Amino acid sequence: MSRSPRWPASTTEAPELSAAAREVASGRAASSPADTQLVERALDGDQRAFTALYERFAPMVHAILLARAGPRDADDSMQDVFLAAWRGLHSLRTHEHVGAWLAAIARRQATRAGVCKAATTEALVEEPVARREDRTGLEILATLRQLPESYAETLSMRLVEGMTGPEIAAATGLTHGSVRVNLTRGMKLLKERLRREGWP
Repeated sequence: MSRSPRWPASTTEAPELSAAAREVASGRAASSPADTQLVERALDGDQRAFTALYERFAPMVHAILLARAGPRDADDSMQDVFLAAWRGLHSLRTHEHVGAWLAAIARRQATRAGVCKAATTEALVEEPVARREDRTGLEILATLRQLPESYAETLSMRLVEGMTGPEIAAATGLTHGSVRVNLTRGMKLLKERLRREGWP
């Protein structure tokens, strides 16, 4: 999947993002100082800095979208999430919470796009042939989407995007303990559901 961003020259206001910014939990761990510097440079009009933010947070955003949609819909929504972030970056009040802010935008974008969390394996026949070859993975993803969203998102970051626990914590702003809990409990629930569906 190609994730090369194309950013507009202007920064037209996106009012809905101010609500997304308020969704950032106050007790979360902050992103790295480098992320804060990238935000500040992007606010000054540095498109390379925003591209670096894109590359840094694209796996997290894609995983959040996958927790709510099939691969094709998640891929289609990636550009929309980062375009909205570029246009509304000025609404990010706390720069060190950029990861949690982007996660909130991804969730809101999935909702606005009418993405259905309750995707079933019946939708697999609509997937492109190249993806249909990995039917097993798509079926597991469909089961993963039935989990509580916090577990589904964290598992998607770990199992699909290959992010480590510390990388998930740094990107999302969650504490390391919360990430561990989400992964442990989420994996347990996923295995239970798969067994009920006849998986060994």
